[in-house]
Amino acid sequence: MTNSISAQTNDRITHIIATLWQDLPTLFERDISYDIYSQDIFFKDPVNTFKWKFNYRIIFWTLRFHARLFFTEIHFDVHEITHPEPDRIFVTWTVRGTLRVPWRSKLLFNGNSNYTLNEKQQIYRHIDSWDRSPQEILRQFFRPASQPPT
Repeated sequence: MTNSISAQTNDRITHIIATLWQDLPTLFERDISYDIYSQDIFFKDPVNTFKWKFNYRIIFWTLRFHARLFFTEIHFDVHEITHPEPDRIFVTWTVRGTLRVPWRSKLLFNGNSNYTLNEKQQIYRHIDSWDRSPQEILRQFFRPASQPPT
């Protein structure tokens, strides 16, 4: 019985990691798969904190909306997805893009996502960290393209 449960757990975690590899690089273009998240998911990043899957769906809709509105191109580059602990998945990534302004400012920042799994092997906690403050990221909007982000 234990081997069966362990195999199911490994299959589920493999599915979650594969889904993240599939969804994250295109999150600015199309919706993600929500079956890997719990109903009561908690999300926190440097500017947002909320709970519940409905709100989680809204944040991804908002990201796509603002990406189309403010950027001529934007990318979410996934560098690595690891599974360092039985209930944790860790993703490192970079957001980069060109703003839809006459001076074509470039946006660039790195971050990581720390996902925690519940007993049903669903993501119930998603915490993002960025390599710079929201204010530093916003300042990139006003920097000419000839002056690349640091």
